[in-house]
Amino acid sequence: MAHTVLGAAAGLMWLVLPGMTISTDVPVAARPNRPTARTVSADGDGPAADLVLPVAAVAGAGAIAGYGYLRRTGRRPRPRPRGPGTRPSLAELDGLAAGSLVEQDDHVRASREEVAFARAQLGDAAVEPFDRAVRDAATTLTDAFLARQEYDDRGPGDDRARRRLLDGVVGRCTASGRELDATAADFARLRALDEDAGRTAALRTAEARFRALAGRTPDTEALLAALTAHYGPAAVEPVTGYVEQVKDRLVFATSRLNRAHQSADLGDPGRAADHLRAAEGAIAQADVFLTAVDTHRADLDEAAATVPSALSGAETRLAEVRPDAASRADGTRSYVAHADGVLAAVRTGAAAGPHDPVDALRRIVRATAFLAGDGGGGDPGVLGAAAALVARVAVASAAGFVATHRGAVSAEARTRLAAARERLAAVPPDHLAADTLARRARELAERDVRTYGNPTADTAGRAAGVGGALLGGVLLGTGPDDGPPAGYGGPATRAAPAARTRPAPAPLGGHGGRGG
Repeated sequence: MAHTVLGAAAGLMWLVLPGMTISTDVPVAARPNRPTARTVSADGDGPAADLVLPVAAVAGAGAIAGYGYLRRTGRRPRPRPRGPGTRPSLAELDGLAAGSLVEQDDHVRASREEVAFARAQLGDAAVEPFDRAVRDAATTLTDAFLARQEYDDRGPGDDRARRRLLDGVVGRCTASGRELDATAADFARLRALDEDAGRTAALRTAEARFRALAGRTPDTEALLAALTAHYGPAAVEPVTGYVEQVKDRLVFATSRLNRAHQSADLGDPGRAADHLRAAEGAIAQADVFLTAVDTHRADLDEAAATVPSALSGAETRLAEVRPDAASRADGTRSYVAHADGVLAAVRTGAAAGPHDPVDALRRIVRATAFLAGDGGGGDPGVLGAAAALVARVAVASAAGFVATHRGAVSAEARTRLAAARERLAAVPPDHLAADTLARRARELAERDVRTYGNPTADTAGRAAGVGGALLGGVLLGTGPDDGPPAGYGGPATRAAPAARTRPAPAPLGGHGGRGG
Protein backbone atom coordinates (compact mmCIF):
# COMPACT_ATOMS: atom_id res chain seq x y z
CA MET A 1 0.00 0.00 0.00
CA ALA A 2 2.90 2.35 0.71
CA HIS A 3 4.15 1.90 -2.85
CA THR A 4 0.69 2.69 -4.13
CA VAL A 5 0.36 5.93 -2.16
CA LEU A 6 3.89 7.07 -2.99
CA GLY A 7 3.42 6.44 -6.71
CA ALA A 8 0.09 8.28 -6.83
CA ALA A 9 1.52 11.26 -4.88
CA ALA A 10 4.50 11.57 -7.20
CA GLY A 11 2.29 11.55 -10.27
CA LEU A 12 -0.03 14.14 -8.76
CA MET A 13 2.85 16.50 -7.86
CA TRP A 14 4.22 16.28 -11.41
CA LEU A 15 0.78 17.12 -12.77
CA VAL A 16 0.28 20.17 -10.48
CA LEU A 17 3.74 21.74 -10.90
CA PRO A 18 3.12 23.17 -14.42
CA GLY A 19 0.05 25.00 -13.13
CA MET A 20 2.15 26.68 -10.45
CA THR A 21 4.78 27.91 -12.91
CA ILE A 22 2.69 28.96 -15.97
CA SER A 23 0.90 32.28 -15.75
CA THR A 24 -2.62 31.53 -17.04
CA ASP A 25 -6.09 31.97 -15.65
CA VAL A 26 -7.01 28.28 -16.02
CA PRO A 27 -4.59 25.81 -14.48
CA VAL A 28 -3.31 23.29 -17.01
CA ALA A 29 -3.89 20.43 -14.60
CA ALA A 30 -7.64 21.10 -14.66
CA ARG A 31 -8.04 20.70 -18.46
CA PRO A 32 -10.57 17.96 -19.16
CA ASN A 33 -9.38 17.11 -22.67
CA ARG A 34 -6.75 14.44 -23.05
CA PRO A 35 -3.79 15.34 -25.33
CA THR A 36 -3.91 14.05 -28.89
CA ALA A 37 -1.54 14.26 -31.83
CA ARG A 38 -3.41 17.34 -33.13
CA THR A 39 -2.90 19.31 -29.86
CA VAL A 40 0.86 18.95 -29.89
CA SER A 41 2.94 21.24 -32.06
CA ALA A 42 5.54 19.94 -34.43
CA ASP A 43 8.40 20.76 -32.10
CA GLY A 44 6.57 19.43 -29.01
CA ASP A 45 5.98 22.84 -27.43
CA GLY A 46 2.73 24.00 -25.82
CA PRO A 47 0.61 23.20 -22.79
CA ALA A 48 -0.60 19.90 -24.23
CA ALA A 49 2.95 18.74 -24.72
CA ASP A 50 3.67 19.66 -21.11
CA LEU A 51 0.95 17.21 -20.01
CA VAL A 52 2.11 14.15 -21.92
CA LEU A 53 4.70 12.97 -19.42
CA PRO A 54 2.71 13.87 -16.27
CA VAL A 55 -0.36 12.01 -17.48
CA ALA A 56 1.77 9.06 -18.48
CA ALA A 57 3.31 9.11 -15.04
CA VAL A 58 -0.06 9.13 -13.33
CA ALA A 59 -1.28 6.31 -15.58
CA GLY A 60 1.84 4.32 -14.91
CA ALA A 61 1.54 4.84 -11.17
CA GLY A 62 -2.09 3.77 -11.29
CA ALA A 63 -1.25 0.69 -13.31
CA ILE A 64 1.50 -0.29 -10.88
CA ALA A 65 -0.79 0.29 -7.93
CA GLY A 66 -3.62 -1.68 -9.54
CA TYR A 67 -1.35 -4.56 -10.43
CA GLY A 68 -0.01 -4.67 -6.89
CA TYR A 69 -3.53 -4.77 -5.50
CA LEU A 70 -4.67 -7.47 -7.89
CA ARG A 71 -1.61 -9.53 -7.19
CA ARG A 72 -2.18 -9.34 -3.44
CA THR A 73 -5.87 -10.19 -3.68
CA GLY A 74 -5.39 -13.03 -6.17
CA ARG A 75 -7.68 -11.49 -8.84
CA ARG A 76 -7.00 -10.80 -12.50
CA PRO A 77 -8.09 -7.90 -14.69
CA ARG A 78 -9.92 -10.27 -17.08
CA PRO A 79 -10.49 -14.03 -17.42
CA ARG A 80 -7.69 -15.89 -19.10
CA PRO A 81 -8.14 -18.91 -21.34
CA ARG A 82 -7.54 -22.21 -19.62
CA GLY A 83 -4.15 -23.72 -20.11
CA PRO A 84 -3.70 -27.38 -20.99
CA GLY A 85 -3.04 -28.27 -17.36
CA THR A 86 -5.97 -26.37 -15.87
CA ARG A 87 -8.79 -28.56 -14.58
CA PRO A 88 -12.35 -27.38 -15.28
CA SER A 89 -14.69 -26.76 -12.39
CA LEU A 90 -17.24 -29.41 -11.51
CA ALA A 91 -19.99 -27.32 -13.09
CA GLU A 92 -17.96 -26.93 -16.30
CA LEU A 93 -17.21 -30.65 -16.38
CA ASP A 94 -20.91 -31.35 -15.86
CA GLY A 95 -21.77 -29.27 -18.93
CA LEU A 96 -18.99 -30.88 -20.96
CA ALA A 97 -20.23 -34.36 -20.08
CA ALA A 98 -23.82 -33.49 -21.03
CA GLY A 99 -22.72 -32.04 -24.36
CA SER A 100 -20.54 -35.06 -25.09
CA LEU A 101 -23.43 -37.44 -24.46
CA VAL A 102 -25.76 -35.57 -26.81
CA GLU A 103 -23.14 -35.27 -29.53
CA GLN A 104 -22.05 -38.90 -29.42
CA ASP A 105 -25.59 -40.22 -29.17
CA ASP A 106 -26.36 -38.31 -32.36
CA HIS A 107 -23.29 -39.83 -34.03
CA VAL A 108 -24.33 -43.37 -33.11
CA ARG A 109 -27.92 -42.87 -34.24
CA ALA A 110 -26.95 -41.28 -37.57
CA SER A 111 -24.34 -43.97 -38.21
CA ARG A 112 -26.86 -46.73 -37.53
CA GLU A 113 -29.33 -45.15 -39.96
CA GLU A 114 -26.79 -44.88 -42.76
CA VAL A 115 -25.61 -48.45 -42.24
CA ALA A 116 -29.21 -49.58 -42.66
CA PHE A 117 -29.36 -47.93 -46.10
CA ALA A 118 -26.03 -49.46 -47.06
CA ARG A 119 -27.28 -52.89 -45.95
CA ALA A 120 -30.40 -52.58 -48.09
CA GLN A 121 -28.21 -51.73 -51.08
CA LEU A 122 -25.13 -53.91 -50.57
CA GLY A 123 -26.18 -56.76 -48.28
CA ASP A 124 -25.34 -57.91 -44.75
CA ALA A 125 -21.84 -59.21 -45.46
CA ALA A 126 -20.63 -55.92 -46.94
CA VAL A 127 -21.72 -53.80 -43.98
CA GLU A 128 -20.95 -56.28 -41.18
CA PRO A 129 -17.69 -54.56 -40.10
CA PHE A 130 -19.44 -51.21 -39.88
CA ASP A 131 -22.49 -52.65 -38.19
CA ARG A 132 -20.14 -54.11 -35.61
CA ALA A 133 -18.39 -50.77 -35.19
CA VAL A 134 -21.72 -49.08 -34.52
CA ARG A 135 -22.67 -51.75 -31.98
CA ASP A 136 -19.31 -51.35 -30.23
CA ALA A 137 -19.67 -47.57 -30.17
CA ALA A 138 -23.21 -47.89 -28.85
CA THR A 139 -22.06 -50.22 -26.06
CA THR A 140 -19.34 -47.79 -25.00
CA LEU A 141 -21.84 -44.94 -25.12
CA THR A 142 -24.29 -46.90 -22.97
CA ASP A 143 -21.57 -47.20 -20.32
CA ALA A 144 -21.19 -43.42 -20.48
CA PHE A 145 -24.93 -42.92 -20.02
CA LEU A 146 -25.01 -45.28 -17.05
CA ALA A 147 -22.11 -43.41 -15.46
CA ARG A 148 -24.08 -40.21 -15.96
CA GLN A 149 -27.15 -41.80 -14.36
CA GLU A 150 -25.01 -42.80 -11.38
CA TYR A 151 -23.77 -39.21 -11.17
CA ASP A 152 -27.34 -37.91 -11.17
CA ASP A 153 -28.40 -40.45 -8.55
CA ARG A 154 -25.46 -39.69 -6.28
CA GLY A 155 -26.60 -36.17 -5.39
CA PRO A 156 -24.44 -33.41 -3.88
CA GLY A 157 -21.32 -34.14 -1.87
CA ASP A 158 -18.16 -36.13 -2.47
CA ASP A 159 -16.95 -33.94 -5.31
CA ARG A 160 -14.00 -36.20 -6.02
CA ALA A 161 -16.25 -39.17 -6.77
CA ARG A 162 -18.59 -37.00 -8.83
CA ARG A 163 -15.69 -35.63 -10.85
CA ARG A 164 -14.43 -39.16 -11.45
CA LEU A 165 -17.84 -40.15 -12.83
CA LEU A 166 -17.98 -37.15 -15.15
CA ASP A 167 -14.44 -37.79 -16.36
CA GLY A 168 -15.57 -41.31 -17.16
CA VAL A 169 -18.55 -40.00 -19.12
CA VAL A 170 -16.38 -37.74 -21.26
CA GLY A 171 -13.73 -40.43 -21.75
CA ARG A 172 -16.24 -43.04 -22.86
CA CYS A 173 -17.92 -40.62 -25.25
CA THR A 174 -14.54 -39.86 -26.77
CA ALA A 175 -13.78 -43.56 -27.12
CA SER A 176 -17.18 -44.21 -28.71
CA GLY A 177 -16.58 -41.46 -31.27
CA ARG A 178 -13.17 -42.82 -32.15
CA GLU A 179 -14.65 -46.26 -32.82
CA LEU A 180 -16.85 -44.71 -35.50
CA ASP A 181 -14.19 -42.39 -36.90
CA ALA A 182 -11.81 -45.32 -37.30
CA THR A 183 -14.09 -46.93 -39.88
CA ALA A 184 -15.61 -43.83 -41.49
CA ALA A 185 -13.21 -43.64 -44.44
CA ASP A 186 -13.69 -47.32 -45.24
CA PHE A 187 -17.45 -46.89 -45.05
CA ALA A 188 -17.30 -43.91 -47.41
CA ARG A 189 -15.30 -46.00 -49.88
CA LEU A 190 -17.86 -48.78 -49.58
CA ARG A 191 -20.79 -46.51 -50.42
CA ALA A 192 -18.84 -44.48 -53.01
CA LEU A 193 -21.43 -41.73 -53.10
CA ASP A 194 -18.96 -39.43 -54.88
CA GLU A 195 -18.99 -41.83 -57.84
CA ASP A 196 -21.84 -42.06 -60.33
CA ALA A 197 -22.36 -45.80 -59.94
CA GLY A 198 -22.43 -45.82 -56.15
CA ARG A 199 -24.62 -42.74 -55.89
CA THR A 200 -27.07 -43.96 -58.54
CA ALA A 201 -27.51 -47.29 -56.73
CA ALA A 202 -27.97 -45.52 -53.39
CA LEU A 203 -30.56 -43.18 -54.89
CA ARG A 204 -32.52 -46.14 -56.23
CA THR A 205 -32.51 -47.74 -52.79
CA ALA A 206 -33.62 -44.55 -51.05
CA GLU A 207 -36.35 -43.85 -53.59
CA ALA A 208 -37.72 -47.38 -53.30
CA ARG A 209 -37.93 -47.06 -49.54
CA PHE A 210 -39.50 -43.63 -49.92
CA ARG A 211 -42.24 -45.00 -52.17
CA ALA A 212 -42.96 -47.84 -49.75
CA LEU A 213 -43.36 -45.42 -46.84
CA ALA A 214 -45.51 -43.06 -48.87
CA GLY A 215 -47.76 -46.00 -49.68
CA ARG A 216 -48.05 -46.96 -46.00
CA THR A 217 -48.95 -43.48 -44.83
CA PRO A 218 -52.68 -43.45 -45.73
CA ASP A 219 -53.20 -46.85 -44.10
CA THR A 220 -51.41 -45.70 -40.95
CA GLU A 221 -53.53 -42.56 -40.84
CA ALA A 222 -56.69 -44.65 -41.04
CA LEU A 223 -55.34 -47.00 -38.36
CA LEU A 224 -54.66 -44.12 -36.01
CA ALA A 225 -58.21 -42.84 -36.43
CA ALA A 226 -59.58 -46.33 -35.73
CA LEU A 227 -57.43 -46.71 -32.61
CA THR A 228 -58.63 -43.36 -31.32
CA ALA A 229 -62.26 -44.37 -31.79
CA HIS A 230 -61.76 -47.78 -30.17
CA TYR A 231 -59.48 -46.97 -27.24
CA GLY A 232 -59.94 -43.22 -26.81
CA PRO A 233 -57.58 -40.26 -27.31
CA ALA A 234 -55.60 -40.93 -24.14
CA ALA A 235 -54.61 -44.39 -25.35
CA VAL A 236 -53.14 -43.10 -28.62
CA GLU A 237 -51.58 -39.94 -27.17
CA PRO A 238 -48.00 -41.35 -27.41
CA VAL A 239 -48.30 -41.49 -31.22
CA THR A 240 -50.64 -38.56 -31.81
CA GLY A 241 -49.30 -36.31 -34.56
CA TYR A 242 -46.95 -38.94 -35.91
CA VAL A 243 -48.68 -39.19 -39.30
CA GLU A 244 -48.33 -35.43 -39.79
CA GLN A 245 -44.63 -35.72 -39.04
CA VAL A 246 -44.32 -38.59 -41.50
CA LYS A 247 -45.74 -36.36 -44.22
CA ASP A 248 -43.37 -33.57 -43.20
CA ARG A 249 -40.31 -35.81 -43.40
CA LEU A 250 -41.41 -37.23 -46.75
CA VAL A 251 -41.89 -33.76 -48.22
CA PHE A 252 -38.36 -32.93 -47.14
CA ALA A 253 -37.05 -36.22 -48.55
CA THR A 254 -38.72 -35.49 -51.90
CA SER A 255 -36.97 -32.14 -52.10
CA ARG A 256 -33.55 -33.54 -51.20
CA LEU A 257 -33.80 -36.49 -53.57
CA ASN A 258 -34.56 -34.09 -56.40
CA ARG A 259 -31.66 -31.85 -55.42
CA ALA A 260 -29.35 -34.85 -55.28
CA HIS A 261 -30.17 -35.61 -58.91
CA GLN A 262 -29.74 -31.96 -59.89
CA SER A 263 -26.37 -31.63 -58.16
CA ALA A 264 -25.14 -34.79 -59.83
CA ASP A 265 -26.22 -33.46 -63.22
CA LEU A 266 -24.32 -30.23 -62.51
CA GLY A 267 -21.14 -32.17 -61.73
CA ASP A 268 -21.11 -31.59 -57.94
CA PRO A 269 -20.85 -35.08 -56.41
CA GLY A 270 -20.14 -33.80 -52.90
CA ARG A 271 -23.34 -31.75 -52.73
CA ALA A 272 -25.28 -34.58 -54.35
CA ALA A 273 -24.06 -36.96 -51.63
CA ASP A 274 -25.07 -34.50 -48.91
CA HIS A 275 -28.58 -34.13 -50.32
CA LEU A 276 -28.88 -37.90 -50.57
CA ARG A 277 -27.83 -38.40 -46.95
CA ALA A 278 -30.31 -35.77 -45.82
CA ALA A 279 -33.07 -37.57 -47.72
CA GLU A 280 -32.04 -40.89 -46.20
CA GLY A 281 -32.17 -39.43 -42.70
CA ALA A 282 -35.68 -38.09 -43.24
CA ILE A 283 -36.82 -41.39 -44.75
CA ALA A 284 -35.43 -43.30 -41.77
CA GLN A 285 -37.36 -41.10 -39.36
CA ALA A 286 -40.57 -41.41 -41.36
CA ASP A 287 -40.18 -45.16 -41.00
CA VAL A 288 -39.77 -44.79 -37.22
CA PHE A 289 -42.98 -42.77 -36.98
CA LEU A 290 -45.02 -45.23 -39.05
CA THR A 291 -43.60 -48.27 -37.26
CA ALA A 292 -44.35 -46.65 -33.90
CA VAL A 293 -48.04 -46.43 -34.76
CA ASP A 294 -48.14 -50.06 -35.88
CA THR A 295 -46.29 -51.18 -32.75
CA HIS A 296 -48.55 -49.14 -30.51
CA ARG A 297 -51.59 -50.78 -32.05
CA ALA A 298 -50.16 -54.21 -31.26
CA ASP A 299 -49.29 -53.12 -27.71
CA LEU A 300 -52.78 -51.75 -27.08
CA ASP A 301 -54.38 -54.95 -28.34
CA GLU A 302 -52.07 -57.10 -26.20
CA ALA A 303 -52.68 -54.96 -23.15
CA ALA A 304 -56.46 -55.07 -23.66
CA ALA A 305 -56.32 -58.87 -23.83
CA THR A 306 -54.14 -58.99 -20.71
CA VAL A 307 -56.21 -56.73 -18.44
CA PRO A 308 -58.89 -59.33 -17.51
CA SER A 309 -56.33 -61.99 -16.61
CA ALA A 310 -54.22 -59.44 -14.74
CA LEU A 311 -57.27 -58.43 -12.69
CA SER A 312 -58.04 -62.05 -11.88
CA GLY A 313 -54.44 -62.84 -11.06
CA ALA A 314 -54.14 -59.80 -8.82
CA GLU A 315 -57.32 -60.67 -6.94
CA THR A 316 -56.10 -64.23 -6.43
CA ARG A 317 -52.80 -63.03 -5.01
CA LEU A 318 -54.52 -60.51 -2.76
CA ALA A 319 -56.82 -63.21 -1.44
CA GLU A 320 -53.76 -65.23 -0.45
CA VAL A 321 -52.25 -62.47 1.68
CA ARG A 322 -55.46 -60.89 2.99
CA PRO A 323 -55.99 -63.26 5.98
CA ASP A 324 -52.60 -62.41 7.47
CA ALA A 325 -52.53 -58.74 6.42
CA ALA A 326 -54.17 -57.42 9.59
CA SER A 327 -51.60 -59.09 11.85
CA ARG A 328 -48.52 -57.98 9.92
CA ALA A 329 -46.62 -54.87 10.91
CA ASP A 330 -45.16 -54.07 7.47
CA GLY A 331 -48.12 -52.11 6.13
CA THR A 332 -49.51 -55.04 4.14
CA ARG A 333 -53.03 -54.29 5.28
CA SER A 334 -52.93 -50.76 3.81
CA TYR A 335 -51.33 -52.08 0.62
CA VAL A 336 -54.11 -54.62 0.23
CA ALA A 337 -56.78 -51.98 0.80
CA HIS A 338 -55.19 -49.68 -1.78
CA ALA A 339 -54.90 -52.50 -4.31
CA ASP A 340 -58.55 -53.45 -3.82
CA GLY A 341 -59.54 -49.87 -4.62
CA VAL A 342 -57.37 -49.72 -7.74
CA LEU A 343 -58.68 -53.01 -9.08
CA ALA A 344 -62.25 -51.89 -8.58
CA ALA A 345 -61.54 -48.61 -10.40
CA VAL A 346 -59.91 -50.44 -13.30
CA ARG A 347 -62.89 -52.76 -13.67
CA THR A 348 -65.27 -49.81 -13.64
CA GLY A 349 -63.22 -47.91 -16.23
CA ALA A 350 -62.96 -50.92 -18.54
CA ALA A 351 -66.73 -51.43 -18.43
CA ALA A 352 -67.50 -47.75 -19.02
CA GLY A 353 -66.26 -47.58 -22.60
CA PRO A 354 -63.04 -46.65 -24.47
CA HIS A 355 -60.05 -46.63 -22.16
CA ASP A 356 -56.28 -47.00 -22.20
CA PRO A 357 -55.48 -50.66 -21.49
CA VAL A 358 -51.76 -49.98 -21.07
CA ASP A 359 -52.53 -47.46 -18.34
CA ALA A 360 -54.95 -49.93 -16.76
CA LEU A 361 -52.21 -52.55 -16.64
CA ARG A 362 -49.78 -50.04 -15.22
CA ARG A 363 -52.17 -49.24 -12.37
CA ILE A 364 -52.67 -52.93 -11.62
CA VAL A 365 -48.94 -53.65 -11.66
CA ARG A 366 -48.06 -50.73 -9.40
CA ALA A 367 -50.88 -51.41 -6.95
CA THR A 368 -49.74 -55.01 -6.53
CA ALA A 369 -45.98 -54.41 -6.69
CA PHE A 370 -45.66 -55.18 -2.97
CA LEU A 371 -46.65 -58.78 -3.73
CA ALA A 372 -43.58 -59.33 -5.94
CA GLY A 373 -41.18 -57.07 -4.08
CA ASP A 374 -38.64 -57.02 -6.93
CA GLY A 375 -40.12 -54.77 -9.57
CA GLY A 376 -42.11 -57.60 -11.15
CA GLY A 377 -39.06 -59.18 -12.74
CA GLY A 378 -39.24 -62.33 -10.63
CA ASP A 379 -42.98 -62.92 -10.93
CA PRO A 380 -43.52 -65.74 -13.46
CA GLY A 381 -47.29 -65.27 -13.52
CA VAL A 382 -49.63 -62.90 -15.26
CA LEU A 383 -48.62 -59.93 -13.11
CA GLY A 384 -45.01 -60.37 -14.14
CA ALA A 385 -46.03 -60.53 -17.79
CA ALA A 386 -48.15 -57.41 -17.33
CA ALA A 387 -45.23 -55.57 -15.74
CA ALA A 388 -42.96 -56.57 -18.62
CA LEU A 389 -45.48 -55.36 -21.21
CA VAL A 390 -45.94 -51.99 -19.48
CA ALA A 391 -42.18 -51.43 -19.25
CA ARG A 392 -41.60 -52.46 -22.85
CA VAL A 393 -44.27 -50.07 -24.11
CA ALA A 394 -42.84 -47.17 -22.10
CA VAL A 395 -39.30 -47.79 -23.32
CA ALA A 396 -40.40 -48.09 -26.95
CA SER A 397 -42.44 -44.90 -26.70
CA ALA A 398 -39.54 -42.92 -25.28
CA ALA A 399 -37.03 -44.42 -27.72
CA GLY A 400 -39.09 -43.53 -30.78
CA PHE A 401 -39.69 -40.00 -29.61
CA VAL A 402 -36.03 -39.34 -28.81
CA ALA A 403 -34.89 -40.83 -32.13
CA THR A 404 -37.17 -38.56 -34.17
CA HIS A 405 -36.67 -35.38 -32.13
CA ARG A 406 -33.00 -35.66 -31.28
CA GLY A 407 -32.18 -32.20 -32.59
CA ALA A 408 -33.86 -30.81 -29.45
CA VAL A 409 -33.56 -33.58 -26.85
CA SER A 410 -31.25 -33.01 -23.90
CA ALA A 411 -28.71 -35.29 -22.26
CA GLU A 412 -31.01 -35.71 -19.26
CA ALA A 413 -33.78 -37.32 -21.30
CA ARG A 414 -31.33 -39.53 -23.20
CA THR A 415 -29.71 -40.62 -19.95
CA ARG A 416 -33.03 -41.70 -18.45
CA LEU A 417 -33.82 -43.64 -21.62
CA ALA A 418 -30.49 -45.47 -21.50
CA ALA A 419 -31.04 -46.28 -17.82
CA ALA A 420 -34.55 -47.56 -18.58
CA ARG A 421 -33.20 -49.87 -21.26
CA GLU A 422 -30.57 -51.16 -18.86
CA ARG A 423 -33.19 -51.94 -16.19
CA LEU A 424 -35.36 -53.69 -18.77
CA ALA A 425 -32.47 -55.85 -20.01
CA ALA A 426 -31.15 -56.71 -16.52
CA VAL A 427 -31.36 -60.23 -15.11
CA PRO A 428 -33.79 -60.23 -13.45
CA PRO A 429 -35.32 -57.13 -15.01
CA ASP A 430 -36.66 -54.28 -12.90
CA HIS A 431 -39.84 -53.52 -14.80
CA LEU A 432 -41.11 -50.86 -12.42
CA ALA A 433 -37.87 -48.89 -12.58
CA ALA A 434 -37.69 -49.29 -16.36
CA ASP A 435 -41.23 -47.98 -16.72
CA THR A 436 -40.58 -45.05 -14.40
CA LEU A 437 -37.34 -44.05 -16.09
CA ALA A 438 -38.75 -44.41 -19.61
CA ARG A 439 -41.80 -42.31 -18.82
CA ARG A 440 -39.55 -39.67 -17.28
CA ALA A 441 -37.35 -39.76 -20.40
CA ARG A 442 -40.39 -39.13 -22.59
CA GLU A 443 -41.58 -36.29 -20.34
CA LEU A 444 -38.18 -34.61 -20.44
CA ALA A 445 -37.89 -35.05 -24.21
CA GLU A 446 -41.33 -33.53 -24.74
CA ARG A 447 -40.33 -30.62 -22.52
CA ASP A 448 -37.22 -30.10 -24.63
CA VAL A 449 -39.28 -30.10 -27.82
CA ARG A 450 -41.75 -27.60 -26.39
CA THR A 451 -38.82 -25.34 -25.57
CA TYR A 452 -37.42 -25.84 -29.07
CA GLY A 453 -40.69 -24.94 -30.80
CA ASN A 454 -43.10 -26.32 -33.36
CA PRO A 455 -41.36 -29.15 -35.25
CA THR A 456 -43.21 -28.57 -38.53
CA ALA A 457 -43.35 -24.75 -38.55
CA ASP A 458 -40.86 -23.75 -41.25
CA THR A 459 -39.95 -20.11 -40.85
CA ALA A 460 -37.58 -17.51 -42.25
CA GLY A 461 -38.16 -18.63 -45.83
CA ARG A 462 -37.10 -22.23 -45.26
CA ALA A 463 -38.31 -24.89 -47.64
CA ALA A 464 -41.08 -27.24 -46.53
CA GLY A 465 -39.87 -29.92 -44.15
CA VAL A 466 -36.64 -28.21 -43.10
CA GLY A 467 -37.96 -27.38 -39.64
CA GLY A 468 -38.77 -31.02 -38.97
CA ALA A 469 -35.42 -32.11 -40.37
CA LEU A 470 -33.63 -29.77 -37.98
CA LEU A 471 -35.71 -30.98 -35.04
CA GLY A 472 -35.01 -34.57 -35.99
CA GLY A 473 -31.27 -33.99 -36.25
CA VAL A 474 -31.30 -34.88 -39.95
CA LEU A 475 -29.66 -31.52 -40.67
CA LEU A 476 -27.07 -30.08 -38.32
CA GLY A 477 -28.22 -26.46 -38.60
CA THR A 478 -24.92 -24.80 -39.53
CA GLY A 479 -23.74 -23.61 -42.92
CA PRO A 480 -25.56 -23.47 -46.27
CA ASP A 481 -28.86 -25.30 -46.64
CA ASP A 482 -29.18 -25.38 -42.81
CA GLY A 483 -26.00 -27.34 -42.48
CA PRO A 484 -24.66 -30.68 -43.68
CA PRO A 485 -26.63 -33.85 -42.99
CA ALA A 486 -25.81 -36.27 -40.23
CA GLY A 487 -24.13 -39.46 -41.38
CA TYR A 488 -21.77 -42.28 -40.51
CA GLY A 489 -18.81 -41.40 -38.29
CA GLY A 490 -17.83 -39.65 -35.09
CA PRO A 491 -16.80 -36.10 -34.25
CA ALA A 492 -13.65 -36.07 -36.38
CA THR A 493 -15.61 -37.21 -39.42
CA ARG A 494 -18.27 -34.58 -38.88
CA ALA A 495 -15.63 -31.90 -38.44
CA ALA A 496 -14.19 -32.80 -41.85
CA PRO A 497 -17.18 -33.71 -44.03
CA ALA A 498 -15.08 -33.62 -47.17
CA ALA A 499 -13.35 -36.76 -45.94
CA ARG A 500 -16.74 -38.46 -45.96
CA THR A 501 -18.01 -37.28 -49.33
CA ARG A 502 -14.66 -37.50 -51.10
CA PRO A 503 -12.77 -40.37 -49.44
CA ALA A 504 -9.08 -40.88 -49.93
CA PRO A 505 -8.09 -43.77 -52.21
CA ALA A 506 -7.66 -47.14 -50.58
CA PRO A 507 -4.09 -48.02 -49.58
CA LEU A 508 -2.09 -50.29 -51.86
CA GLY A 509 -2.68 -53.92 -51.10
CA GLY A 510 -6.47 -53.95 -50.99
CA HIS A 511 -9.33 -52.83 -48.82
CA GLY A 512 -8.31 -51.96 -45.26
CA GLY A 513 -10.00 -52.88 -42.00
CA ARG A 514 -10.42 -50.70 -38.93
CA GLY A 515 -8.22 -47.67 -39.39
CA GLY A 516 -6.43 -45.59 -36.87
